[in-house]
Amino acid sequence: MRLNRRRLGRTLLLRQHLLDRVDATPTAMIEHLIGLQAQENLPPYLSLAARLRSFDPLAVTRGLEARELVRLLTMRGTIHLLTAQDAAMLRPWVEPRMQQELRSSQAVGPAREVDPEAFAAALARVLADGPLPQREIGRRLAEAFPYPATQLGQVARLRAPLVQVPPRGEWRQSGGVIYDYVDRWTGVPLGEPAPATIVRRYLRAFGPATAADVTAWSAVTRLGPVLSGMPDLVRYEDEDGRVLYDISDAPIADEDVPAPVRMLGNYDNVWLSHAGRDRVTEPEARNMWIGENRAQLHALFVDGWHEGLWRIEDDRVVIGPVRRRLTRAERAELDEEIERVERLLAQ
Repeated sequence: MRLNRRRLGRTLLLRQHLLDRVDATPTAMIEHLIGLQAQENLPPYLSLAARLRSFDPLAVTRGLEARELVRLLTMRGTIHLLTAQDAAMLRPWVEPRMQQELRSSQAVGPAREVDPEAFAAALARVLADGPLPQREIGRRLAEAFPYPATQLGQVARLRAPLVQVPPRGEWRQSGGVIYDYVDRWTGVPLGEPAPATIVRRYLRAFGPATAADVTAWSAVTRLGPVLSGMPDLVRYEDEDGRVLYDISDAPIADEDVPAPVRMLGNYDNVWLSHAGRDRVTEPEARNMWIGENRAQLHALFVDGWHEGLWRIEDDRVVIGPVRRRLTRAERAELDEEIERVERLLAQ
């Protein structure tokens, strides 16, 4: 079966629960999405509110405090909000991405040359008594190695599975970056990567997809043999004849299914997790988002496409810019979404 771009976009929105909100817990949605990108505290809450029919943001706070949810450096070398079990599985899988950043990051600098075994032992001593702020970790490591403390702190977050502990990431709370070993913090031991399992879960939330798409989402490479070696997967084609892999029981949306207005947090994986980044965006929309530091703004989706940006000022929603004039029905949907977001912000 050949799937055109519009049908692929609607299928992506369907599997992301952005066509219809669902009744689920935040933890269940985070698990389904295999995490939410979370460099900043607020965006994951906005993206959950866009997908859940009823959403209590304090449920995420409780999950973080109960150590059932964590903030961890994983896919694409970015902080994600994850379940404890997924953190234990994904962190070892993305290790090659961490090593790549370790080799190339200017923030790491010459400290990348530090002996790995000696560094691991020193970091274990530094964190022996429990979590510490990143700055303090770097300062103490600088007592053992002849490199700047800031560089050594960056080495630590790349070489070790360090979780950002609360109150970082809690609802409407501020807090600096304080690190602990993720397996010690959660009590869930790091596991052996299971690429086929991870790929199936990616396809359930983001498919159908190519190996390049899975790499765009994860930054893990050489996945072609993994997908082609999974006989249970079904195959489709896109408009250019590329093979798209999928799990056999995943739904394919009709291209004419309505796609309501949705207001997502910035860096939502729905539009960052395919190689072309074109299933729900146009090049002009990406350029609008990238320019003038607008990557700090949030994404507005209309009729299934990334059509504009929005921001929050004093807990009020400010819309703009938007690429086209909205219809009366779309404006009514947008007004409803604005009201939902402002109710959320008022909690």
